[in-house]
Amino acid sequence: MSTVLNTTGRAFEKARAENRAALIGYLPAGFPDLQGSIDAIKVMVEHGCDIIEIGLPYTDPVLDGPTIQAAAQQALDNGIRTKQVLEVVEAVAAFGAPTLVMTYWGPVERYGVEKFAADLAAAGGAGLITPDITPDFGQEWIAAADKHGLDKVFLVAPSSTDERIAMTTAAARGFVYAAAVMGVTGKTAANIDIVAPLVARTKATTTTPVGVGIGVSNGQQAAEIAAHADAVIVGSAFVKTLLEAPDRETGLRNLAALTEDLAAGVRRG
Repeated sequence: MSTVLNTTGRAFEKARAENRAALIGYLPAGFPDLQGSIDAIKVMVEHGCDIIEIGLPYTDPVLDGPTIQAAAQQALDNGIRTKQVLEVVEAVAAFGAPTLVMTYWGPVERYGVEKFAADLAAAGGAGLITPDITPDFGQEWIAAADKHGLDKVFLVAPSSTDERIAMTTAAARGFVYAAAVMGVTGKTAANIDIVAPLVARTKATTTTPVGVGIGVSNGQQAAEIAAHADAVIVGSAFVKTLLEAPDRETGLRNLAALTEDLAAGVRRG
């Protein structure tokens, strides 16, 4: 594993120096439209997100619940494809927050693994989160990511054995994504009695930061997770805020308030 301190690493260093967990925010590229997603993520960065996940809209998600599915479908209907996702990465990276793409493996294969890694790095992206490939089946991506200095974020779950967790963390760079619940995003609240042991088992195998996602939607939940993890990851709550807003201006205002609540939460943890 590389010892290079990349931009994601620097974000975690900054959070540790402030004795807090990092806040990672997710939004699909192209939702509510191309410029709208850039504007919304800018608000998230300005109001407390340390790291940004940009979702690549996909027609057949396995991890995303109905809220993110609705946003992704809207983005697809807007004509958003991988090329536009990389445009969003380039725009968001300029805001100063490390920017990773969260995607299923199919679009990367169709685009070309080496070309995707090269173009993501050229756009200023920090890495890739891949929920549907494990390191033992992701060797082509691992090689391309290492070549271009990109983070490789793989997932562990409450059902993961200690052996699978050790294999996953050995291949990870940037952070390890610990799924707080078994199921899709946005439907079940994280349970600290399940999260804490998973984080402890993961940390026992690595010094790479561990971020917890799925089932976190407010500052109180963020504080509870932050007491155990290095990062709190929020997606559906941000998307829902925009989906339910009566207009764009109200949505951005509510998004700022939610981000500030979550950012305060990771500081109480």
